[in-house]
Parts: sequence; C-alpha cells; structure tokens
Amino acid sequence: MLKLEGVTVRFGGRAVLDGVGLDVAEHEVVCVLGPSGSGKSTLLRTVAGLQHPDGGRVFLDGRDLGGVPAHRRGVGLMFQDHQLFPQRDVAGNVAFGLRMHGDPKRQQAARVDELLELVGLPDSHRRAVASLSGGEQQRVALARALAPRPRLLMLDEPLGQLDRSLRERLVVELRVLFGELGTTVLAVTHDQGEAFALADRVVVMRDGRIAQSGTPREVWQRPADAFVARFLGFENVSGATVSGEAADTPWGRVPVPAGTQQGEVTLLVRPAGVRLVPAARGLRCTVAARTFRGTHVAVQLQPGGAPRLEAACALRDAPEPGEEVGVAFDAAEIVVLAGGGAV
Repeated sequence: MLKLEGVTVRFGGRAVLDGVGLDVAEHEVVCVLGPSGSGKSTLLRTVAGLQHPDGGRVFLDGRDLGGVPAHRRGVGLMFQDHQLFPQRDVAGNVAFGLRMHGDPKRQQAARVDELLELVGLPDSHRRAVASLSGGEQQRVALARALAPRPRLLMLDEPLGQLDRSLRERLVVELRVLFGELGTTVLAVTHDQGEAFALADRVVVMRDGRIAQSGTPREVWQRPADAFVARFLGFENVSGATVSGEAADTPWGRVPVPAGTQQGEVTLLVRPAGVRLVPAARGLRCTVAARTFRGTHVAVQLQPGGAPRLEAACALRDAPEPGEEVGVAFDAAEIVVLAGGGAV
C-alpha cells in the first residue's frame, strides 16, 4: 500500500534520510523505532507531504505522491505536539475531519462519543483545549486522527505523554481497533514496549537508514547488530572468537549454539542466559546492583577484570549487592550478531 524508494532528505548538507526503502502492506501496523536524530519523524513528515524529499519517491496505492500536497494525500497524521485548534472545544476538534468529509451530524456525534470513550475522556465534549493537560491534549489529538478512519494513519509518538496504566490500556485497545477497522498504520515511537505490543513489524533506524526490519519476535530474538542489540537494552555485547561449540570472550569460554560460524564474531548474551550458580562453580562475580523490573530483577554483576554482566532472575532468587556469586551461561540465549568482531 505504501512504498518508499530510495528516499533521501538533507538538512544543511547532512542526510537525515539516506536512501530509505520501505514497504508497508495494506492493514499492516508498522512501528519505527530509533534514537533521537535517526530520521524517524522526518520519514513520517515526508510520507505526509510536509517534507519534500531531495531524492527518491513515495507511492501510496501505486500512485506517485511527488507534487501531491499534504491535504490531498488521504492520510491521517497525529503530531507529537498535538496541534489542536484552540478556538474549538474537544468535540469540535475530534469532529473536524468528519465535518470536512461531510458526514451527517448524527454520525459525527456518535463517532465523537465512541472515540472520547476510547481515549478516556468520555465527558469532555464541551471542554476548551486550553483547559486540558498535556496528556489530555494528546488523547484528543489521537481521537481526531482516528475519527475519519483514514486508510493510512501515521502517528508520531502517539502515547508519549500518557501515564503508564493508560498507555498500556490504549496500546491494547488500539491494536484491536486497527484490526477491526483494517487501518494501515505507520507509527514512530521511542517506547520499545509500545512498539512491540502494537506492531506487526518493527523498523529500527540509525543515522537515516534502516538498521533492521522484522516482526517484533524476530527483532527481539535476533537483533541485526550490536547497535540494535544495545538500542533494545541488551548490554552483554562483546567481541569473541568462536572455535568449536564455544567462544573465547572477556568472560571466559562461553558455549554457543550448534552451527555458529567460526572465528571473530560479536556475541550477545541475553540476561536470561546468565545463570547464577554458587561462586565456586562458575565465573566469580560481585553483585554491583540490582533493579526491580516488574516481571524480574535485573542484577548487575562485576567479574574481576572483565566488563559487567547483566543477569535476569526472579525476585525471590535475587542476591543482595555485595554478595559473591558464580555465573554459568546458557547457549540457547546467546546470539551471534552481524558485523564480525566489531562492537
């Protein structure tokens, strides 16, 4: 449905988008992740027609959008900074696109009721925009973007200012809503949990290029390289030398999955693959810190003369800071990353 071919955008001679190619299928939900400055918001603005590309083409339903103004592209866009109409009340903002499409007033009212209920503002129809908090304004902006049921909906940090419980509820409800409506979605977010819960496909960007694209499971289980692994929060990344079914690493000999390529590689050891054992039975480490993560405890371990390791364990099993423990490694939780021995 949406196709980008070699799209390049330059600001001051620097390529913010550098030959980006991306396909989004009809009814697919694609979330774009990346650090600040990676080009993800510029990508959205280029598709919307708010940013002219210096090279490449954008197609929607097979139509080249070159020269097509933003208001004629038939896409919905929600900005991170809301851009609500201050002279209109909440209902007026949500109904704006419906009025532009000429929907009957009764249908407009029903759709406004439905969406304000969805975003947690069921009784706010007559409220002035200026009276809303930042999070409330963001919810109104989301409802406004959803109201006309656009074939392509683009979201720039759609839930960024909401509290955690509301954000988690909306992610689930939006996933169901997009499926029911058959909406095609291209969203930008910095929140990995949000992206992985919402998306059919996750796209990770770096320096204006796509570093990896795949299903949430594929990206999480097999990061493309050290950059993607670290961006996803994995810290146990190191150069290693594989010989046979083990690798020489700063943490000693570590088992690797059968069939792992031999020679210089970059390894990711998932926290779940760092098992705590009695100090006499494994790599001796001191517990430097531990952090409660809701579903588990992240334990920071300091081996002697080697980089820190992060382990994941149940709360009841988490050792205290200062304790001496041993570490063993699970080959099933070790991933060989692209890029050879460079980290």
